[in-house]
Amino acid sequence: MTFSVITPAYNSISTFAETIDSVLSQTHPNIEYIIIDGASTDGTVELVQGYGDKISKFVSERDCGIYDAMNKGIALATGDIIGILNSDDFYADEQVLREVESRFVADPALEALYADLVYVDPAKSDRVVRYWHSGEYREDSFERGWHPPHPTFFVRREVYEKYGAFDTRFKIAADYELMLRLVHRYHIRVGYLPRVIVKMRLGGESNRSLANVLHANLESIHAWRANSLSFPWIGFWAKPLRKIPQYFKKAR
Repeated sequence: MTFSVITPAYNSISTFAETIDSVLSQTHPNIEYIIIDGASTDGTVELVQGYGDKISKFVSERDCGIYDAMNKGIALATGDIIGILNSDDFYADEQVLREVESRFVADPALEALYADLVYVDPAKSDRVVRYWHSGEYREDSFERGWHPPHPTFFVRREVYEKYGAFDTRFKIAADYELMLRLVHRYHIRVGYLPRVIVKMRLGGESNRSLANVLHANLESIHAWRANSLSFPWIGFWAKPLRKIPQYFKKAR
C-alpha cells in the first residue's frame, strides 16, 4: 500500500522544515511526498529544493489559494491512500502512516479514516493548547455539529476520482464541504483511529480572526445547500460549542 502525502505551502519558511521532517521520518516504506507551493518568496522554495529527491514531486507556481493547491496535489497523486498535511502541521510520531495503513488493511472496505488532533502553541510546538478528540462517527454526527479534523483525514484515491476533490468556491471551509459530501451525503465507509496523529499550530485560516470564524460558519451553511442537503440549525450552534471542551481535555 502506497501513501501520497500532499502539503500545500506558501511563504512557510518558519515552520515547514518540521512538517517535511515529520513526513520523511515515517517508518512506512512507500510514501509519495508531494509539495505544492504558491510561488513563495521567503526561502520556502530553496528549503524544499534542499531535500533533493526525498521530495517525490514539487511544484512552485501561482495558484488560487490553498484548496486549489490541494487539488493540484490530488491530481498528481498515484498512491492508494491520500493524506493532506499543511505546512504548519506535523505528524505526532514516526508510526502514524503505519498505523493508518494497518486499519485500511484490516478492513479492505474502508474508504476513509480519521483520528485525533492536538493544537499546539505556534511558538512552542511541544506545548499542547487544545485537544480535539474526534470520537466515533454516527449517521447523524454532522447534523449535531460534528466533523473530523481534516489534517487527520486519509482517503482512498478512487474516492476522489469518483466524488471529486475540493470545491474552490469555498475559501475557508472547502475541507468541511469535502468531508460533508463524502461522509454524510455519499456515505463512504469511514473509520476512526482513536489516537493523536497530527499536531497543528494554532492560528489557521478558519480561526485566525472573529471575521474568519463567522465566514467559516457561513460557508458551512452553504456547504449543506451546495450538496442539496437541508441545513440543521442546531448544528450551527453545536459546532462552535463543541470546541469548548477541547481546551480542557488531555491527550491520551
